[in-house]
Amino acid sequence: MSTKPRALDSLRVRIRRFQFIVGLGFLSQIIGPLITVALAQRLAQRIQDLPEILQLIIGIPLQNLWAIAVLPLLCYGAARIVDLKPLSTALGAVVSGEIFILALNFAWSGLEGAFPGVAAMALQISILGMGVLFSYRAVLRGRADAAKGAAKAQAEAEARKSEYQEFLREAERAAEKTAQREAERAASAGSAPSDGGAPGPKV
Repeated sequence: MSTKPRALDSLRVRIRRFQFIVGLGFLSQIIGPLITVALAQRLAQRIQDLPEILQLIIGIPLQNLWAIAVLPLLCYGAARIVDLKPLSTALGAVVSGEIFILALNFAWSGLEGAFPGVAAMALQISILGMGVLFSYRAVLRGRADAAKGAAKAQAEAEARKSEYQEFLREAERAAEKTAQREAERAASAGSAPSDGGAPGPKV
């Protein structure tokens, strides 16, 4: 009976991780086009004056900023918080984001929009491969920085703990000294009347 809940918990964790990875791909597809449009508006005239092959070389990476720029940043930030697997996160996010944009292109322009040509597809796949590599390294870097941050926080906590213990020891020493002084004062105060009230010798 105990193995079944464990298996269900493991399945839930995997499903949530899958949903999180897919969400990274979709979110990068939302943010990336905003940057692409802003850059395209500034570079449109210059790109149109270039030969077709250069337009392709510049245009496809520009269209895929979501994979080579936005997604690695999201993966790094997510890896600082969540324990992600580098390869599965990078592949899953890139694939989910590309499936999303292919579906949109197919809905708008049919097969020509989804598959523009052999050269464009080859360049597209190479750019997506770069996105996987960048995202993979971003997850590794995020996990490493998270581990460093946790180690630093633990060291600071240990330092504060030792400072607090030292403060307690100093407080205990001060309390002992105060109690000792009070005892000495009480002893001297008790012996003073007995010395002053002693009867003198008879004549």
